[in-house]
Amino acid sequence: MNSLEISNDDFRRLAAEVVALSAEYLSVLDARSIFPNTSGAETEQVFALDLPEQGLGDRALADLRQVMERARAQNGRFFGYVQGAGEPVATLGDLFASVINQNMTAWRSSPAGVTVERTVVRWLAEAVGCRGFLGTLTGGGSAANLMGLAMARETKTPGNEQGLWNKTAGVVYASEQIHMAVPKAVAMLGIGRENLRYIPCDDSYRMIPSELERAIREDEGRGRPAISVVASAGTVNTGAVDPLREIAEIAHARGIWMHVDGAYGALAALAAPEKFDGLNLVDSLSLDPHKWLYQPLDCGCLLYRDVEKARKTFRYTGTYAKQLSSDPIEGFAFFEESIELSRRFRALKLWLSLRYHGLASFRAAIHRDLDHAQRLARSIDGSPLLERLAPVELSAVCFRHLASREAPEEKRNWFNLELLKKIIGRGKIYLSNAELQGKFCLRACIVNYLTKDSDIDTVVPEVLAAAQEVQA
Repeated sequence: MNSLEISNDDFRRLAAEVVALSAEYLSVLDARSIFPNTSGAETEQVFALDLPEQGLGDRALADLRQVMERARAQNGRFFGYVQGAGEPVATLGDLFASVINQNMTAWRSSPAGVTVERTVVRWLAEAVGCRGFLGTLTGGGSAANLMGLAMARETKTPGNEQGLWNKTAGVVYASEQIHMAVPKAVAMLGIGRENLRYIPCDDSYRMIPSELERAIREDEGRGRPAISVVASAGTVNTGAVDPLREIAEIAHARGIWMHVDGAYGALAALAAPEKFDGLNLVDSLSLDPHKWLYQPLDCGCLLYRDVEKARKTFRYTGTYAKQLSSDPIEGFAFFEESIELSRRFRALKLWLSLRYHGLASFRAAIHRDLDHAQRLARSIDGSPLLERLAPVELSAVCFRHLASREAPEEKRNWFNLELLKKIIGRGKIYLSNAELQGKFCLRACIVNYLTKDSDIDTVVPEVLAAAQEVQA
């Protein structure tokens, strides 16, 4: 017998052990410390082992408990970054996707899988008001933004064949609150970060359309072509949604590609479509089901209006991958519309999760997240020791402890940094951080279907208790 093969009975037994451990983890998730009681030295000692020449057999699975004990708990009090708990039904879809191990290159590589992914992409487009858009699933918003900007660059300043060396540098416009994925993308695409022009924001951290228009006119006067305007449908710091319709009108009046980074916020259009007026006018859009559809990592998505522009950007087929059919279904290939060739079956978990629960359940969960953010904002506003630093448009709440009202900003920033460390170390809630106008912020982002009112009501008392320890 091949040494890598196991019997069906052994697979059932091993799978049952993994499922039992998973169920145990979920059953005690709410009671777990939000951050494991461990250290870098300990994780190195436990996990940074020599590669075994001979297999460990069942002992290898036993060590999954070590992983579980040192995992950050994704329970209802996790408010860090833009991430919540993975929805359990979707995890089963993820397991089955690994078992059947389909390569999502083309229909002939995975007839069921490719059809499922194309269906899921259609569902996502319709859910956010972009009916008729096509697209592809990705590892996350960074990959989706890179691909969207690649389409913009190839449409406005083609460089796939001859490169960009003899072309006038084009400009990408984005708000000063844009996610770091965008400057990374313009660097990798050969546009150059010096050609990324940041547009000022208003007091609500939304791009100012008149400032965008002024910047475009200035660059037109210098003979510099515009490649793309990148707007945000939920900035990573505050959740601000740029005025999408106004920005789209400015971009399209000049023939400029409009891309929207909606990785955090766009799926909130399910619950609050009025916040995303003009989203259907964009040329391309990133969104992340592993954020506001609560899917296990990873699951991002790029949507776009014009499939031919995607193919112009990404199509390059070796003879070994030549399609064998001209049928629009059987001849379809994701690799002609995407960066990747080999791709895992990401769509299955989302397809299963959406069909199991129904869209209404996800819409209701997003509504609760939005309501919880407002509840937390009211709680912060009610404390004389805390200061909220930005409006709450979606579910990100930025605030700080005032420490001493006479203290300089530098001292307040230091205090809140130490406070964040203390909060995480206490293990009851998990916050992350942001910086707004030079002020270090505590940031709670609620994208978590497990969060209850009582979890929200824990935040302010826990912050104040941690602050007393820092001050002691």
